[in-house]
Amino acid sequence: MTWSEIQPLLSQACSETFSMVLWSTLIAIALGLPLGILLVLTERGGLLQNVVANKVIGQVVNVGRSMPFIILMVALMSFTRWVTGTTIGTTAAIVPLAIGGIPFFARLVETAVREVDGGLVEAVQAMGGNSWTIVRKVLVPEALPSLIASTTTTIIALIGYSAMAGTVGGGGLGDLAVRYGYQRFETGLMWITVGILAVVISLIQFAGDFAARSLHGRGGSGPVPKLRLLKAKEPAAADISKVA
Repeated sequence: MTWSEIQPLLSQACSETFSMVLWSTLIAIALGLPLGILLVLTERGGLLQNVVANKVIGQVVNVGRSMPFIILMVALMSFTRWVTGTTIGTTAAIVPLAIGGIPFFARLVETAVREVDGGLVEAVQAMGGNSWTIVRKVLVPEALPSLIASTTTTIIALIGYSAMAGTVGGGGLGDLAVRYGYQRFETGLMWITVGILAVVISLIQFAGDFAARSLHGRGGSGPVPKLRLLKAKEPAAADISKVA
């Protein structure tokens, strides 16, 4: 194949991969973030301790994480058809990508939030802060560098999932590599797609690492530095409004 023939194929495949990964990432973050925080809040000794709910949520997340993506795609075909009206194409691929990304991101969020200094949580509780205040003012801001790193990891994982989605009609770079690179023996085109994926993943990893290091170096933002200062002085007498 000549470059004039390859270029439009690559442009379309890159656009399809970008669309799949973008929308599935947004859905995974929107649902995985509260799910991961809920796993921490409902655990034994947590702010909203509920062992039964924690175990149920944990099992659902574990099942979602343990299932290979290619099997998940097949298992969700009926649901995908109900949501999108089809089981092939970029739009259809977003459904299993998002569902596969939610439990993956939720576990990363759980790990990030669990690393937050418990003393800060106790300080806000001593100041009369409720669970929502603790999540909004302490847990999320303190875990933000780790959450950004988790988002980076999730995006890279979803890029890999999208390549697998391409092998069963999902479109994107994976579909291009299989249909043209493998089935039509266009080895050069296959290596071009591999190179594009490698460059994209490297750039995403670099951007994510840079953002996480920048936030970590600033030591957090908003109310958290003030909260540390108040905790070090007289946390019991401080007013929560001063932290807001």
